[in-house]
Amino acid sequence: MEDYHKPDQQTIQVLRNIANRLRINCIKATTAAGHGHPTSCCSVAEIMSVLFFHTMRYRPEDPRHYNNDRFLLSKGHAAPALYSMWVETGFLKESEMFSLCQADSSHESPTMHKQHFVEVAHGFLGQGLGVACGMAYTGKYFDKSSYRVFCLMGDGEMSEGSVWEAMSFASYYHLDNLVAILDINRLCQSDTAPLQHHVDKYYKRFEAFGWHAIIVDGHSVEELCKALSQPRHQPTAIIAKTVKGKGIPAAEDKQGWHAKSLPKDMAEMVVKDWQSRITNTSKHLYPSAPIEDSPPVSLRNIRMPSTPSYKAGEKISTRKAYGMALAKLGRYYERVVALDGDTNNLTYSEIFKNEHPNRFVECYVAQQNLVSVAVGCAARDRNLVFASTLSTFFTRAHDQLRMAAMCESNIKLCGSHCGLSSGEEGPSLMGLEDFAMFRALPSSTVFYPSDGVTTEKALDLAATTKGLCYIRTSRHDCPIIYNSNEDFHVGQAKVVYQSKDDQVTVVAAGMLIHEALAAAELLKKERISIRIIDPFTIKPLDYKTIIDHCRATRGRVLTVEDHYYEGGLGEALSSVMVNEQSFNLHCLAVSHIPRSGKPHELLKIYGIDRDAIAQAVRKLMSSSTNAK
Repeated sequence: MEDYHKPDQQTIQVLRNIANRLRINCIKATTAAGHGHPTSCCSVAEIMSVLFFHTMRYRPEDPRHYNNDRFLLSKGHAAPALYSMWVETGFLKESEMFSLCQADSSHESPTMHKQHFVEVAHGFLGQGLGVACGMAYTGKYFDKSSYRVFCLMGDGEMSEGSVWEAMSFASYYHLDNLVAILDINRLCQSDTAPLQHHVDKYYKRFEAFGWHAIIVDGHSVEELCKALSQPRHQPTAIIAKTVKGKGIPAAEDKQGWHAKSLPKDMAEMVVKDWQSRITNTSKHLYPSAPIEDSPPVSLRNIRMPSTPSYKAGEKISTRKAYGMALAKLGRYYERVVALDGDTNNLTYSEIFKNEHPNRFVECYVAQQNLVSVAVGCAARDRNLVFASTLSTFFTRAHDQLRMAAMCESNIKLCGSHCGLSSGEEGPSLMGLEDFAMFRALPSSTVFYPSDGVTTEKALDLAATTKGLCYIRTSRHDCPIIYNSNEDFHVGQAKVVYQSKDDQVTVVAAGMLIHEALAAAELLKKERISIRIIDPFTIKPLDYKTIIDHCRATRGRVLTVEDHYYEGGLGEALSSVMVNEQSFNLHCLAVSHIPRSGKPHELLKIYGIDRDAIAQAVRKLMSSSTNAK
């Protein structure tokens, strides 16, 4: 084979020894913990050995160096196998492995991002390949570097649709720096994998998706070395036929052993057997050094270069203001990249695409992969990533969003066509549960801009706010209500309308700010004054400002939102006000599944328009009077 140099026998033996020590360490660690997946670790022993000590190029003392090859353990339940490799490199002490799953240990199962050698959390199957695609895309098209991306997968996760989304993406973008290694060990949690050991069927599927597929004996060091040394001109799949529980006589290729540690007496017997198979040799293997050709990148202090240029009264949709702001930020920072899922003419990320085509990634109608690719592109702080689609489509990717938040991925998301603003498109395209979803994600920040100025400010703040940020935008034009020089902060609400005689505080956001302002004019004719507060961020919510102003209006407060009642603005505020004395809170939201129609008609039908706000204010006034 071209450029292939077969390893000498000593090298082969050392690689086998490393694989055997992996089995020993994994069995010891899982038995000590009384938990884990030793059989899943044993099937990948030779694969891990060859990857870490023959194929990959990296600095073992600096696992996240930007020139290193990347490795993702998509089958994250085999975490002890990964820990064992870092013991071999010297980065971890062997004793650290035996703290597996202890409350005071960072060595968890599945792997989490707390360890320096783990890129992203590996909890849910089916996500690793999409993240690997984002890393490989960055390496090939943004970094233009030599590092490669290796993703070790299980056969069980091949039933996940997100895997096939990632396979399509990798093929379409010719990611020849991406290698997927499939551990085809036949057995899953409770049953066999659908294709069992029919590796020829996996081969045909990968080939049909435009990958170069290679079938190997997953326990043959020689075959793995050869397959992983092949020149690549397209994404490569190493289809490794393995035996689950390899080397554990009672568990080899047997059902009922998934996620079970070995009893102590059995573990001792198996460990003793494997120790006898380790052959002493004077040769030592060290990882190859990476090629130093990646550019250094700094994402510090990425801020909007100037204030927004909108004028009061000018009309623009917040979705278009998002596209304009993103393109503006991209003019000044080459590491700002944008992703979309075949909706760029709806989210207006097309403005960025037209200005910066080499930094725009089209992910097509594959929202789960869209989020995973975003996580991969943002890994190791290589890019500041903004990903957009319709707000309702993000619900399809909740699994990926949850894991992104758990590993503190620094991705920025924009959901367009929120709430009833989709109008004629119908309820399936109305994002009415996105607050609930994004608020529930740990450490997330949720922006809800109400005009062009606040949209640009939200994007500016998202750029410097660490972690997952979500910006909610609407379909239709709204007038500018803020001065371009207005100062905004995460978690700081704005009072947009007030007088000394205000009787009710109205908390509204997005396009309903404009309905609240219209309601204020209606009520003024009845000599009823209201105070209007724009929270700007739904999470964190500025409880203090809102409550202080509610006290000024004798505890009368109304929330109104273009969202279902569950998990929205009203519930967020009520969770705090439950401890307040003499507060009268009333909430307006969408109470049931809406229908198609013009947005202004739907706002009226579902009771969140200006008339409904005015009526709710009157009711609050009346109830307060009656209470006296």
